[in-house]
Amino acid sequence: MPKNTQKLAPELDLIQVGAMTRSSFILKSALTIGATAGAAAVGPFVSTAMAQADGDVEILNFALTLEYLETRFYKEAADKGLSSEVAKLAKQFADEEQEHVNALRKAVKSLGGTVAAKPEFDFGVTDEASFLKLAQTLEDTGVYAYNGAGPALKNKDLLAAAGSIVQIEARHAAAIRLINKENPSPDAFDKTLTVDEVLEAVKPLIVS
Repeated sequence: MPKNTQKLAPELDLIQVGAMTRSSFILKSALTIGATAGAAAVGPFVSTAMAQADGDVEILNFALTLEYLETRFYKEAADKGLSSEVAKLAKQFADEEQEHVNALRKAVKSLGGTVAAKPEFDFGVTDEASFLKLAQTLEDTGVYAYNGAGPALKNKDLLAAAGSIVQIEARHAAAIRLINKENPSPDAFDKTLTVDEVLEAVKPLIVS
């Protein structure tokens, strides 16, 4: 991982994603790019990756892998000595992310696809401060990942469902930002990057 990742989001260095399928590889890459070039770079990167996807099932399984990660993250929060306010929010988010998991698994099965296996995750969170910092990074990255993957869906019903999920993810991000005393909506529009800018950000991650 490039050195500037350490400065921008060192908490992402602690995340380990096991069972490295294509979906989990794209997710790990999206997290890394979010740390290296900022969350705005994630959407175009995922769009590029999903343009090569083998149909809607693969796109849904990518979203499912992201939801696996978020569900696990919030469920583990109960062991991190959180304050009552933050623990209550983590429990709510865990339940909502689990509903997203259930819905995506059902959607994959309805298309006759094979549901993505749940990877093992290790977040390296030790206390409330590290939990909140990583929560904000994950939620911001998740929103941009959905923004990148959603347009690649061919089934419009699935696109509408993904849109309803990303709205909840954005509300999660806003709630975490408020707890962190940061502006939940700093810009009128989400920033975007060109494909060339994304490829430039990805270069340090490519080993030939």
